[in-house]
This record gives sequence, structure tokens and C-alpha cells, in this order.
Amino acid sequence: MPRENKPDTPLSRKRHPARKPKPKPVVSAPPVSASGQPVFSQPAPSPDPTGFAVHHGSDTKLYKLVDPTLLQAIPSARGGAAEPILALSQVLGSAGPARVAAVEAAGQIVFHAVGDTGSVKGPATQSVVADKMVTDFTEMNAADVPAFYFHLGDVVYSFGEGKYYYDQFYEPYREYPAPILAIAGNHDGVVYSGDPAPTLDAFLRNFCSPAPVRTPEAGTLLRTSMIQPGVFFTFDAPFIRILALYSNVLEDPGVISSEANSTSPVDDRQLTFLTAALSRAKKENYAGAVVIAVHHPPFTFGSVHSGSPRMLQDIDAAIASAGFAPHAILSGHAHNYQRFTRTVGATQVPYIIAGDGGHAVNPIQQNINGTPLRTPLPVSSTLTFENYDDADFGYLRIVVDSQTLRIEYHPASGGPNQKTPDDYVNVNLKTRTTA
Repeated sequence: MPRENKPDTPLSRKRHPARKPKPKPVVSAPPVSASGQPVFSQPAPSPDPTGFAVHHGSDTKLYKLVDPTLLQAIPSARGGAAEPILALSQVLGSAGPARVAAVEAAGQIVFHAVGDTGSVKGPATQSVVADKMVTDFTEMNAADVPAFYFHLGDVVYSFGEGKYYYDQFYEPYREYPAPILAIAGNHDGVVYSGDPAPTLDAFLRNFCSPAPVRTPEAGTLLRTSMIQPGVFFTFDAPFIRILALYSNVLEDPGVISSEANSTSPVDDRQLTFLTAALSRAKKENYAGAVVIAVHHPPFTFGSVHSGSPRMLQDIDAAIASAGFAPHAILSGHAHNYQRFTRTVGATQVPYIIAGDGGHAVNPIQQNINGTPLRTPLPVSSTLTFENYDDADFGYLRIVVDSQTLRIEYHPASGGPNQKTPDDYVNVNLKTRTTA
């Protein structure tokens, strides 16, 4: 299987002085928050750690025990509905209705997205991204403050182990004052021969809990678990719906269905879900943005991972069956930033990869003479490779109002005072064209 490159370290200035590693986190956390409500961050800032509480050794021997062709069955979503739905108001607890009303009154919603955040080398590369994301909550205009963070998968490396959640998830985002939702990446679900935990064990406990609870993985930190109905679901927020898919455990390609293989452990419930969600948007004449989030990218010019053409066929089939296309598709997996535009008829759809959230930065492919690719680069009559960043960690800041979906890429190396994106695309929600 492709190796995971060691992360580069283009670090920005930290908001806090460094501190020594904490002792191993306490695992006897109370089952619920004291108030019974979701908790998203610590009450006071604290310095960034300089080391992990739980040592992360080499995974080389464990990787050798992984069957690189073995897919894992998709767990059922709670409730049994064809389209499991989770609303922003639900994840905010009792404050949800008022918070959602405020977003609607402001006329726009802002949120973050990035994947591949879990570092196995140390906390610095995660902290530099998380710290800059936190500075987005200091906006003077309340309408510009992010409402949530949608993680694009690979929360914890290398096998989604619960013992690493404290260092790779809870500690980096200890000051992130909003809900964090997630799709599972391949590293969140992959298992090796003899693995004591089943696939997605810790992910389901920390992101698909029936109620917001303090999990053992959080240690002494206060963030409660997320209440997603499963690894595939619709997240419904003002001005936007995010259709979350689980692309399974292979390094490449991503798989969301049986792909007509009757012996596959993967069934077709995600195709049923995706078709139902898109059909509902069409039936309701939904005027907001519809975005598909899936960890493996359909297209990539990354040097380590490949695209997923059969997964793209599944997505296209659901779109054709429903008669409704998404306004954008977000992915991670390739450890860099890439933006494509795909033209289908009169519509233009951005396909964006944001897989540089802290784990590693991998280079883009080069020309045959060893020179960098120049963008925009026509790939075919329907696909253009628009832009990329393969030298930095960073994240997406996404703004949606009644007319426009705007997706910005912010590199971490610019530091907390750099608020101008390095790249962005605007999607007109009515005409479905980009600018």
C-alpha cells in the first residue's frame, strides 16, 4: 500500500507559548456533561502542547498485517431511514433554535472543512491549522463567525485507535468553540489482522453517539461526542445541505457501494441514501447549496493517491436517477489542496480536495520533464485542474448565502493575521456556474 509521507512543517506563529506534554489522559470521564448539553471547547485558552500524551510508535509492522484489498461492511444508521438526517439545531442542544434563527437572520452561514488532520509525528502541524481556524471566531461581524467544522476524514492515524483520539483530535481542537462533524476516512476504519478493535470502533463512539457524552477518549477535556446518525447522513443547516458518504478503508480507490459485486461486504445502502437525498432536494425545489462530502477524491493530481472513477460512476448514477446535481464535492485523502471544475451540460461543479489539515503534505505530480504543473490545466473537454497548493497545511472556509456558495482555501503559514484566501471559487446557486 502507498506509504504515508512524513509531514512537512511550514509552521505559523502560535497564539500561545509551547508547553510540556501532558500526562496520559484520564479515561474515567463522566458519561455526560454536567448540564446534559453538548460542550464544544474548554472555558479558557491554554498553550499548545510540544509532545503527545500517548507515544505513537512506528506502524510499519501493523501495516504489513493489513489486507490491502479487504473492504469493510458499512454500519447501519440509527433509525433505519433511507436518508438519515441531522440538523444543526440538534447538535447545538437547547441553544439550537435560537442559534439557527440568528444564522438565518444574518443571511449567511460560514463553516470550516478539511481532512487528514491526525499527525503521528507530533502536535505542531495539527496545532498550526487548528489555531488559525480558532482565530476565525474573532470576527467583528457576527455573520462571519463559523457555525461548525465538517471534517473530511482521517481523524486519527493509523488505524483509528481510540488511544490516539486525545492527542490527534480532542487536544488540537480543545479551543474550537463550535460543533465538529466528520465523515470517516480510510484510516478511521481500516483494521489489521489481529486488531483488537472492530472497524470504525472509536469513530462511531466519538462521532455517532446517540447523545452528547464525554467519551473516554476525551480524557479530562470537556468536548462531548457528536450525535451523527451514522457514517452516511444528510447534515441540514441554514442555506446548505451536506450529504456525507463513507468511502471505506482501501488506500485507493474509494468505494461506496457493492459495485455490482454480489460477494462484496459493502452493500448499496449509500446509493439508496444519496439518491433519496438528491431526490428530496429536487422534490422540495431546495434553493440552498447541496454539497457531497466523501473522503476519497473522484479526481486527483496527487503524487501518492489515485482517483476513484467507479465511485464517481456511482455518484453520477445517483445524480442522474434523482435529476438533481450537487453544487460542489469536497474530499480529503490526497494530502494537499486541489481544485477542479467539472462541466456537465450547462453546469459547472467544483471538486475540491482539502487533505492538508495536519497529517502530511504530499507533492502534486509534475510534468514529464520534472517541472511543476501550470494551472489552469485542461484535463478533458469536461474537466479542468484549476489550482493547487502542495507546500502548506491549511483549511477551507466556506460561506453560503441565498445566492452564492463561496469556498475559500486558507494556508496555515500565513499566520493568524492573514485573512485573505490563497484561492477561492464562487458558485451561483441558481445558474450553477462558477467564478
